[in-house]
Amino acid sequence: MSSFFNLGKTRTFKPKKDVPEGTPQYQLRKYAQATLGSGNLRGAVQLPEGEDVNEWLAVHIVDFFNHVNMLYGTITEFCTPQECPTMSAGPRYEYLWEDGQDYKRPTKVSAPKYVDLLMNWIQERLDDETLFPNKLGVPFPKHFRDTVRTIARRLFRVYAHLYTNHLDQIAALGIDAHLNTSYRHFFLFTHEFDLIDKRELGPLEDLNESILTEEKIR
Repeated sequence: MSSFFNLGKTRTFKPKKDVPEGTPQYQLRKYAQATLGSGNLRGAVQLPEGEDVNEWLAVHIVDFFNHVNMLYGTITEFCTPQECPTMSAGPRYEYLWEDGQDYKRPTKVSAPKYVDLLMNWIQERLDDETLFPNKLGVPFPKHFRDTVRTIARRLFRVYAHLYTNHLDQIAALGIDAHLNTSYRHFFLFTHEFDLIDKRELGPLEDLNESILTEEKIR
């Protein structure tokens, strides 16, 4: 992952481990990386012919989790409870945390607290093989798509926070191109599989429309 972004070590979470060799997800990840390397993001997100859509979703949601971890880790010294007392995406959008366990009701927390809670929440689900199986012959649960949609929606909120609250700092670090490539890939994938409701995408509406327009022109 660090080679993709060329960011080196950051103060972030341990990346999700790769799936075992020989499994469908391992083969799909190799295929996705090869297609992504071609520069054709629109083609890179499309389900390969004959492949299981759930396997394809699983491979990508793990990669996006790692991408967001890496990117957010570069600006943790700027995203503090003092500088970002709420998890927001500009003045019109504020996100509350709820997980049904420690936070049974929507609760206002700082941006770094929200991201910390979110990443741990996602990691728990990725590590749960009843939700994200990576062994041959183990089926995906019936509610797998709903789980993926929830993870994607919440990961989008971190991208939105980075763009609306920390873009100047990211540009100063020289990693704005990495953020743009990562988000374009994420958005095209979630758009391809209808993983995020349009109203949830409001904070980055102009950027999203620009990405779709550019991809249609190509």
